[in-house]
Amino acid sequence: MVSIDTLTTTEKGATPTTANGQAAAAAAAAAVVTDGAIVQYTAAVESNGIQMDTDASRKRRMTMLPLEVGTRVLCRWRDGKYHPVKVIERRKLPGGGGNDYEYYVHYNEFNRRLDEWVKLEQLDLDSVETVVDEKVEDKVTSLKMTRHQKRKIDETHVEGHEELDAASLREHEEFTKVKNIATIELGRYEIETWYFSPFPPEYNDCTKLFFCEFCLNFMKRKEQLQRHMKKCDLKHPPGDEIYRSGTLSMFEVDGKKNKVYGQNLCYLAKLFLDHKTLYYDVDLFLFYVLCECDDRGCHMVGYFSKEKHSEESYNLACILTLPPYQRKGYGKFLIAFSYELSKKEGKVGTPERPLSDLGLLSYRGYWTRVLLDILKKHKGNISIKELSDMTAIKAEDILTTLQSLELIQYRKGQHVICADPKVLDRHLKAAGRGGLDVDVCKLIWTPYKEQN
Repeated sequence: MVSIDTLTTTEKGATPTTANGQAAAAAAAAAVVTDGAIVQYTAAVESNGIQMDTDASRKRRMTMLPLEVGTRVLCRWRDGKYHPVKVIERRKLPGGGGNDYEYYVHYNEFNRRLDEWVKLEQLDLDSVETVVDEKVEDKVTSLKMTRHQKRKIDETHVEGHEELDAASLREHEEFTKVKNIATIELGRYEIETWYFSPFPPEYNDCTKLFFCEFCLNFMKRKEQLQRHMKKCDLKHPPGDEIYRSGTLSMFEVDGKKNKVYGQNLCYLAKLFLDHKTLYYDVDLFLFYVLCECDDRGCHMVGYFSKEKHSEESYNLACILTLPPYQRKGYGKFLIAFSYELSKKEGKVGTPERPLSDLGLLSYRGYWTRVLLDILKKHKGNISIKELSDMTAIKAEDILTTLQSLELIQYRKGQHVICADPKVLDRHLKAAGRGGLDVDVCKLIWTPYKEQN
């Protein structure tokens, strides 16, 4: 390098002298020729530097391949932008070379449902961080957990796993970390899946499954489904139709009488539910399958399940609206339907715990709309017990809902509801629309009784 202090210029166009003598003189001589020559010289130097930098970068990239599980890197997502990810798993590409892998990544900013396999060219290798030893990372996480029990771990992972301790949570994530089925075909829809589902081992090599939309049998190939559809005589879920209003129907399916259907429904649902245990013993459950009906048959849009006998007064165990039918009010309809069944039974009900964040949000919205509608219309005093009898909502759920809305006070040893009409209207507006209504007149159903 030439020091400014050692460089002296005599006059314009003259050759400067430096401590380095000949090298500096040669560089200066090149600079006094025409402007084009200066540009050419500069470009050559810069080009050489870029080439050296590119070669060094390429060598560094090659030494880090294949990427280890646990590596953190930036990945180009479907929006064309780069997002931070963690490599969850890797697999060799068939017929590829030693470093030809694809990587299963979790996007740090998004829910696990968006985890996916990506190609090497989607990863920015210049952003690779040093791989943290998983065991060390687990120990650090464990220490943090003991100090901050009330702090959420990671909302994209913990949602719905509030009942799991740190060790159980890691075991769950290890077992379900890679989505085994990428897409399914169900009726006229091809649907991208969200989560792992423990299908039988013979389906381990499949990334796409084809479901019969009526009996829910699943196959590996489209041709198998086409042959099956010619023989399948079902045009609706097996079970009793207990509700029909317009094009909507609800079928009650007994898990004991229709075991294969119940198990297939659980396999299907698990692809879109991260927080529920898959029940292989479906005998103890009733499944309420909601369908849209047309001249081709009754097409499932969602369902909820409930135990035949629940000591905890649970009126709903699991609920799902399939992705193509979401944001149409069906989820709210299913929740409302579960409470209409509770009213028919003459019991109060509550959903099975723990609720996910989204589940609690849905239920809190339903409870708010139902309770505030009654409070707006009711004249005079009303107790929580009376509200529970009218709505079949458990007293504890009523209490927590009204407390969250700051509509309840504790006076002289008892809870008092403070129902100012303007406040009620404001909360009702915030709770949003109620979705599709359940026409109780069209519900033809008798509560389940065990047959001897």
